[in-house]
Amino acid sequence: MNYFSLILVTLLLGTAGYSQPYDPDKVNKKAKQLFDQAYERAQDGHTASAIGLLQQAVKTDPGFADAWMALANLYGSLKNYKAAIDCSEKAFAIDSVYTLNEKLPYSVNLAGLGRFEEALAAVNVLYEKKKPANPLTLERLLKRKMNYEFAVDFANKNPDKNYVFAPVNLGDSINSAESEYFPCLTVDGKELAFTRKLQHKNEDFFFSIKKDDSTWFKARPMEGNVNTEQNEGAQNISQDGQWLVFTGCYRPDGMGGCDLYISYKTGKGWSEAINLGPGINTDQWDAQPCLSPDKRELYFVSRRFGGYGGSDIYVIRQNENGKWGRPENLGPDVNTPGDEQCPFIHADNQTLYFTSDFWPGYGDEDLFYVRRSAHNTWTRPVNLGYPINTIDREGTLFIAANGITAYYASDRADSHGGLDIYKFDLRPAIRPMKTLWVKGRVTDSKTGAGLPVTAELVDLDSNLVVTKVYTDENGDYLVTLPVGRDYAFHINRKGYLFYSGNFSLRGGELDSTYEKNIQLQPIEMNASVVLNNIFFDVNRAELKPASQTELDKLVKLLTENPGLKIEISGHTDNVGKPADNMQLSLNRAKAVTAYLVSNNIAPQRLIAKGYGETKPVAGNQTEAGRARNRRTELKIISR
Repeated sequence: MNYFSLILVTLLLGTAGYSQPYDPDKVNKKAKQLFDQAYERAQDGHTASAIGLLQQAVKTDPGFADAWMALANLYGSLKNYKAAIDCSEKAFAIDSVYTLNEKLPYSVNLAGLGRFEEALAAVNVLYEKKKPANPLTLERLLKRKMNYEFAVDFANKNPDKNYVFAPVNLGDSINSAESEYFPCLTVDGKELAFTRKLQHKNEDFFFSIKKDDSTWFKARPMEGNVNTEQNEGAQNISQDGQWLVFTGCYRPDGMGGCDLYISYKTGKGWSEAINLGPGINTDQWDAQPCLSPDKRELYFVSRRFGGYGGSDIYVIRQNENGKWGRPENLGPDVNTPGDEQCPFIHADNQTLYFTSDFWPGYGDEDLFYVRRSAHNTWTRPVNLGYPINTIDREGTLFIAANGITAYYASDRADSHGGLDIYKFDLRPAIRPMKTLWVKGRVTDSKTGAGLPVTAELVDLDSNLVVTKVYTDENGDYLVTLPVGRDYAFHINRKGYLFYSGNFSLRGGELDSTYEKNIQLQPIEMNASVVLNNIFFDVNRAELKPASQTELDKLVKLLTENPGLKIEISGHTDNVGKPADNMQLSLNRAKAVTAYLVSNNIAPQRLIAKGYGETKPVAGNQTEAGRARNRRTELKIISR
């Protein structure tokens, strides 16, 4: 029995026992015949034909309440909410008691247009005047009531009258008569990847490159061997554009219905996909992968045993040796007895978006976000709100590094066919942190050869590692930089002095991205490095807490190389008296060596020297130059 006939039976059964001014037996016979024909057309799935017959019926007999209600429900099934509302209100005007059951579908159509206060009022009338006796109908009513109450409360607590939800179709360079979905971009926003369903059955990956004018070149199939005659879908490309993870179902090398696969970018395109194996995949449904920006965490959805509900979100982390650990359920702060799906971790590596049909929301399946705390736990899920979330099912979301532009798939009125990819701006309250990035190559300072190394980004306030990435064999790296914090940036490789840099991204409008090609100094006589993350207050020699990470790097370096003897030197700008600057620089060098001694480094391995303003590395005419001159250095004086 289809939607039309279910509604019709409900209406007819629900009116039994009433003595109403409206009498369905007194309806015009011609109108009744048209109504019966519409019923048959609707049962056969011919909705447009059924609507046409019902329109003739109400024209023949404008007082035909059942025909108006049937029209309302058919329009509602087509999401033509305005027409559905108009038809319901015509029925209410004929007889408000006979048509009382129509208040529930009427409320759904009101909510479809975002008129949640009116929708709530409609179900409250039904609940108070005629509470359904059927338990399933009552459950449906109460669920809608709860959804509308949430929507009204959310609107009252989150007023944003200036927010305009205006999705823009990406155009025929990206979209086609087929369906396109699961959009994802590289961190620089220059490459867009997505899934396209070909001939309504086979899924393949496509990509496009952004032009200088911000339009897109014509999308084409991904190069290499990742696309096959089998289905490939729900893909995610790493922020540096080098890894592709996706879902493959019912493949010869599969372990269950759907498994997770990975492909690597090569000089000839994408490699043949590799099943991620039994440590990740199970004999259950495993799908919808998403890589963290440092590629050390892989989020995905699974229906494996031991979860909290139907489908849960899991994360698996890469070990120091490059192997994946064991999957971990994100726990009850995210997962519920319902279905959580479509995880997307933003480039800030702190904001996770996903869908859920359980957390309080607007209806079927809403989009939520959580933020990672300093202790690697997640905040309580926050609903993205109307009009991003609606009474219908919302799907996957991808948000660009700027934290503003969001991409998603929808079948809106201007679709080229099926699902198309759109972009829109997020309202400020639900944005992730704007994220910049630094990229470059690490080489040996003597040979110029590329070096595979470890790169770490550390929050200077908490001294916690925010990002840790491993370069490729050529030493190429990309590290994302969420704005709003100050960071230490370290490059480490055994046998070399570590590189010390920092990024001050706490305030102001920042739009820069960085390119740093770094030469590492082999550990040898006279090799030196500036310790850019040793901090002091003005004219003071007490180490600031933000120096902790750098100091511990020094301890590790000296512990791993027990034969090293080093000089720690302090330097100042030329502001103030030369003698005072000399003493200040010496005291600062001594503060560093004192910390090292307190951490079991033998004092005979350390020399503290102060050079004051005598060895500038930049001019003292500008603040930027003076800042470079105020520094602490390490120099190897014996091995």
